[in-house]
Amino acid sequence: MIITSLLDTDLYKFSMMQVVLHHFPAAQVEYRYKCRNAGVDLVPCLDEIRAEIHALCQLRFTQDELDYLRSLRFIKSDFIDFLGLFHLPEKCITVMPSAIPGELDITVKGAWLHTILFEIPVLSIINEVYFRRTCENPDWDEARGRLAEKIRLVREDPELAQFRVADYGTRRRFSKAWHSEVIDTLVAHMGENFAGTSNVYFAMTHGIKPLGTMGHEYLQACQALGPRLRDSQVFALETWAREYRGDLGIALSDVYGIDAFLRDFDMYFCKLFDGARHDSGEPFTWGERMLEHYRQNRVDPHTKTLVFSDGLTFPLAIQLAKRFLGRCQVAFGIGTNLTNDVGCTPLQIVMKMVRCNGQPVAKVSDTPEKTMCDDPAYLAYLRQVFDIR
Repeated sequence: MIITSLLDTDLYKFSMMQVVLHHFPAAQVEYRYKCRNAGVDLVPCLDEIRAEIHALCQLRFTQDELDYLRSLRFIKSDFIDFLGLFHLPEKCITVMPSAIPGELDITVKGAWLHTILFEIPVLSIINEVYFRRTCENPDWDEARGRLAEKIRLVREDPELAQFRVADYGTRRRFSKAWHSEVIDTLVAHMGENFAGTSNVYFAMTHGIKPLGTMGHEYLQACQALGPRLRDSQVFALETWAREYRGDLGIALSDVYGIDAFLRDFDMYFCKLFDGARHDSGEPFTWGERMLEHYRQNRVDPHTKTLVFSDGLTFPLAIQLAKRFLGRCQVAFGIGTNLTNDVGCTPLQIVMKMVRCNGQPVAKVSDTPEKTMCDDPAYLAYLRQVFDIR
């Protein structure tokens, strides 16, 4: 088995799942898989992927895992009680060959509360099965050398004493074993520059900090769950604040684009949330706009955190750090460049929510190729409502 623990996923899945339990327990959703790489043939992997997903659906949380989750300050006891009964429902996921040669058609459909944990392990399974077949013998000495060079770039630069980077690489990793080795190496050699990991299983087993707040699907679902579409972003942020009472205070800024985000992220939210996360669009411009927005709302940017997580490499993260360190608090989440830089071309695969309670939902990204919606009419309407150009 590739996935041996239901904790082998990102922390924000649990933080969102707790909100779903308390606020939207009846919500019904649909997720669709997409591979952005051209010419990738995953059909030969189909049977193995299905077998791994079947094994995934047999897993349950162990008592040690539940005790670990219970130890996190923002996790509530009734959520732990629910997880003690939880398993992923195999009837809610279908994996079929697509009409497009070489591609797979993967759909998850069911109660949001019961399907939210499918995304990350399924993407991890697809990656590992694919690379077992197509990249059996990477040059591990070269891969370890590249990782060592990334660490050296940070550790030997006196300007980067306050640089903080986290592992965000679960869904895009080459393999679980390589992911574990990367974290071992970062723990051993990066010192305080290594902030932690989004992966809850490795946070528990390696004794490091789990990191994460909200994902795109949360704000997308609120398009269907809120009082009206135009207010859905405000509704999502207010519901989050009611659940966590000031904890987990990094707001995701790119479900409707930065312009729409800043229109809704008023003085109240500027003061209420600890900062914002960048996940699409030009990062330097985004950072400058966020700092100016805080100043315009009479908030000291030095007290706020900007989290950068969009396709980062270490050189780009270092450039961003040197632009913004000293002007605000800065953190970096690096995924593929940490956990799948072994000499093989990484897969650009995603599994995004496309419907909630029978209604289309969408992410309108500042990076156009990241926009995902299966209903062009709804996407056009969403753009009009939020004045997205």
